[in-house]
Amino acid sequence: MTPETIPHRAGFVAIIGKPNVGKSTLMNALVGERLSIVTSKAQTTRHRILGILNGDNFQLVYSDTPGIIQPKYELHNAMMAFVYSSLEDADVILFVTDIYEKHDEEPVIERLRQTVDVPIFVLINKIDHAEQADVEAKIAYWRERLPNATEILPISALKAYGTDHVLQLALERLPIHPPYYPKDELTDRPERFFAAEMVREKIFKLYKKEVPYSCEVGIEEFKEDEDIIRIRGVIYVERNSQKGIIIGAKGEALKKVGTWAREEMERFFQKKVFLELFVKVDENWRTDSKALSRFGYQ
Repeated sequence: MTPETIPHRAGFVAIIGKPNVGKSTLMNALVGERLSIVTSKAQTTRHRILGILNGDNFQLVYSDTPGIIQPKYELHNAMMAFVYSSLEDADVILFVTDIYEKHDEEPVIERLRQTVDVPIFVLINKIDHAEQADVEAKIAYWRERLPNATEILPISALKAYGTDHVLQLALERLPIHPPYYPKDELTDRPERFFAAEMVREKIFKLYKKEVPYSCEVGIEEFKEDEDIIRIRGVIYVERNSQKGIIIGAKGEALKKVGTWAREEMERFFQKKVFLELFVKVDENWRTDSKALSRFGYQ
């Protein structure tokens, strides 16, 4: 059979799981590009981010989603809506857990148990930190919890162990379908979105406690010239005290965020970047539906 006669497969692969199990690291490994920000803190991912992997006869559309949590306010509700929307259109589900984690009786687990028409792969991540006996015990645990799972696979997303096999298994179960997106697209998100995410990632890495969770980033200007991209971003916080923390003594903390983010942007966009950052207070934006809509959550 020649490449021209091989049926084209295309579909959506939902990557779901609790915070900090390695969903974003997995999607970046599967797509081969750093699309989702990654930090050691929980709830770093807030949006549904598509990563598109194209081949001559296939198109895999991965959905990286926020970690499964019990919502406490409107932002959490919006984040969980992204999780459920990814399940609605999924042709394949990658349920990511890790070697240490256990799940309570949660709505998402019950929904997975009732899913019979979509293949579910349980991916036990971070096995590079475990003994073989622990891996086997965890496989048995999930075989009992999700007896309808198509397969349970130990992987290490960080070390790219088992990820090629995951890709192949997902590809084999995609429906025969023309591509959903142009074959030269890598994601559905605009460049402004990734610029904002890179700033937010550096905030998560630099600041502690509640401050990163109270921050959102908006890009007010993104102007691309032949040799440089000029970006003006705003970091929104909920209180004046947080504004002072973000700026830091003599502006040093904000300067560090800007430097780290600019360097990341230059690697991502492959072009020189001039970045300006400002800090504004938007009280209670996490519970304000209008603010959430403005930031792309609704």
